[in-house]
Amino acid sequence: MHPSRPESGLAGRWTEIDGIEVFYRESQNPPDAPVMMHVHGFGLSGRYLLPTAERLGDDFHTLVPDLPGFGRSQRMANALDVPDLAHAAARFLDDRGVEEVTLVGNSMGCPVITEFAYHHPDRLERAVLVSPAGGLFNQPLSRAIRQLSRDGMREPPRMIGVAAPDYLRFGVPSTLRMFRALTQYPSLDRLLDLSVPTLVVIGDRDPLMPPPSRVHEVAAMTDSHVLLVGIRGAAHAINFSHPGELAHIIRQFMADRPITDDPESPGVSRVVEIHRGPHHPRPSTD
Repeated sequence: MHPSRPESGLAGRWTEIDGIEVFYRESQNPPDAPVMMHVHGFGLSGRYLLPTAERLGDDFHTLVPDLPGFGRSQRMANALDVPDLAHAAARFLDDRGVEEVTLVGNSMGCPVITEFAYHHPDRLERAVLVSPAGGLFNQPLSRAIRQLSRDGMREPPRMIGVAAPDYLRFGVPSTLRMFRALTQYPSLDRLLDLSVPTLVVIGDRDPLMPPPSRVHEVAAMTDSHVLLVGIRGAAHAINFSHPGELAHIIRQFMADRPITDDPESPGVSRVVEIHRGPHHPRPSTD
C-alpha cells in the first residue's frame, strides 16, 4: 500500500510507465490550463521543486514526477542515462495525455529537457532551465562533489531534510553511473540547438555554475530565443530557496512581460536580466 500522507498542496498520485511504478504530483486546476512539468536534479526527487511548483499550480496544469529510479518511483532494471530519462519524461506525458508542455528543470533536469527537445521538438512549447548542470565545469566527479559541498553551505538549512533522504535512497552506485552518463552527454550542443523560447535562471552564489565570463560567452554563442536571468543571492537549488522570485520570473517569461523583481519579496534578492537573444519575444507592456 502506497503512503497517503500529503507532502504538498499538489495531489500525490501513482501511475505505471512501461511496467515501472512512477510517483507524481499534480495540481487541481482545470485540465485545459497550459501544462507545465517540473523536472528534478541529480539524485533527488521532485519534492524540493514543490515550493515553486505549488506557486504556479493555479496558473498551469502542474505536474511534478519522480523520474524512474529517483525518489519514490520504481527503479528500472538497467541504469538510466540522460536520453533514457528524457524518454521516460515523454512516456509519462503520453500516459497523462499531454501532447504539448512547458518544461521547468533544475540542475540535471536541464540536460533532460534539452534531450527531450532534441527528440520531441514539436511537443515542447517553452523551456525553463534553472541552474543548468552537467557540463565540463562540473567534471570530474571529485570537483562536482566539492562544488556540491560548497553549495550545501549556501542553501537553506531545511534543504538538508528534503535532500538527504533522496540522496540516501538513490545510493552511491547509482550516483557513479549517473555521473558517468552526464560526462558523456553533449550538454552545450543540445543547449545551443534549442529553438523554442527558453528561460535560463542562474544564481550568483551557485558554485556549480562557471564564472560570469563563461556564462556570457555561452549566451553570445546563440542568436536564438534564450533569455538569461540572474537572481542575486541565490545558489543552486533556486526552485527551493527562492520560489517566490522564480515563480514570478516564470510567469513574466510565459506572458512575455518585462523581467522585474518579485513585489512580494522586497529586499530579499534582486533579479537581473543578463541576456536576451535577438529572436526571443520582446517584452510586452500591455
